[in-house]
Amino acid sequence: MIYTGIGSRETPPAVVAKMVQVGKALATMGCTLRSGGAAGADEAFEAGCDLKNGVKEIYLPWKGFRGNPSPLFGTTKEARLLAKQFHPKWEYLMDRARHFMGRNSYQVLGQDLKTPTSVIICWTPGGKVVGGTGQALRMAEHYEIPILNFGSMSDDQISDNIFAINERTRHES
Repeated sequence: MIYTGIGSRETPPAVVAKMVQVGKALATMGCTLRSGGAAGADEAFEAGCDLKNGVKEIYLPWKGFRGNPSPLFGTTKEARLLAKQFHPKWEYLMDRARHFMGRNSYQVLGQDLKTPTSVIICWTPGGKVVGGTGQALRMAEHYEIPILNFGSMSDDQISDNIFAINERTRHES
C-alpha cells in the first residue's frame, strides 16, 4: 500500500506523536510513504518511517528543502498544470507557491502523476480543507482517494480504516 502522510505545519504535538507511530507501523507493514518534507505532519510521518527503515517517496519543491536529502525535488510543468486545475486562486500564487502545489500533485499521484496513493492520512484544523494540505485533499476527492483526517476522525476510526484499506490493496495486487 502507498499512503500519503501530510498535514498542517501547526499539527498539535499529540497528533504529531500519533503520526510518528502511524509511520512506524505502516513501514513495518511494508507500506510506502509519500510526503513533502514540511515541518509538522510531513516530518512526523517521515520520522516514523525512518525508525523502521521504511520505503518513502519524499517530494520536495526544490533541492535541499529544509535540509531534506530526498532526490525527488522540483516540479515539472505537467505537475504544476495539474495543480492549477485544483487550486481555487492559482492566478494569485507566486512561482514559489506554485512549486509547493506542484509537489502536492506528486504526493497524491506519484512521480509519474498516474499512480494514485491508496489513502491520505493527515491533520487539518477542525478537519477543514486548507493550505497545501487542502490542495492535496481536493485532488484526493476528485480521484476518490480515501482521506483519514486526525482533525475530524477518532484514532479508532483512522486505525480501522487504515487496516481495511491495507487489506483491500493487498488483495487487489
